[in-house]
Amino acid sequence: MISVAHAKSYAAQAVADGPATVAPPSFDGQGWLVVINLAVMTAALVLATMMAVDLIRHIWRRRGIDKLCHPVTVWRGMVLCFATGIAIRSGGAAMVLWGWNAKDPAGTGTLLLLQRLMDPIAVAFGLSGLALAYMAAPGMVMQLRRKPHPVDFWTALPLLKRPAWIVLLSLLAALGVVATR
Repeated sequence: MISVAHAKSYAAQAVADGPATVAPPSFDGQGWLVVINLAVMTAALVLATMMAVDLIRHIWRRRGIDKLCHPVTVWRGMVLCFATGIAIRSGGAAMVLWGWNAKDPAGTGTLLLLQRLMDPIAVAFGLSGLALAYMAAPGMVMQLRRKPHPVDFWTALPLLKRPAWIVLLSLLAALGVVATR
């Protein structure tokens, strides 16, 4: 056990009083599970942030042209809310997994607290996206049925190369971190 007299938070005390594990005890010593979570949370943070930044750039460029109730604006708003929620939630989880250190209970406790502070913000963004989707659904469905344009996913498949590399690199980084802890 690590004695921490200066630890002021319950989280820091729990880390100090708990087992000196290389990952949060909730993983029950399952290294493969730590690798998967670390890789998925890191990749989700990067990919969702990329999507959010891309959408913000599009919204900013077209701010004088796109109207607030236009289907494209509503769609971008929904996706931006979802991407931001995913980035914040997965970012908090990745931050805790990357920064877990049983030898630094105060630092680890701070990361755990930050994660819990970020969770309601992430959920608020997700619920905002759901609210936009729910409110826009009748108008969007009617608009899409007027002149349907089939979506050809196969021509856009090459666009998934960069995200696939990000997932692979996140997995390799997670493997390296867990193997060397």
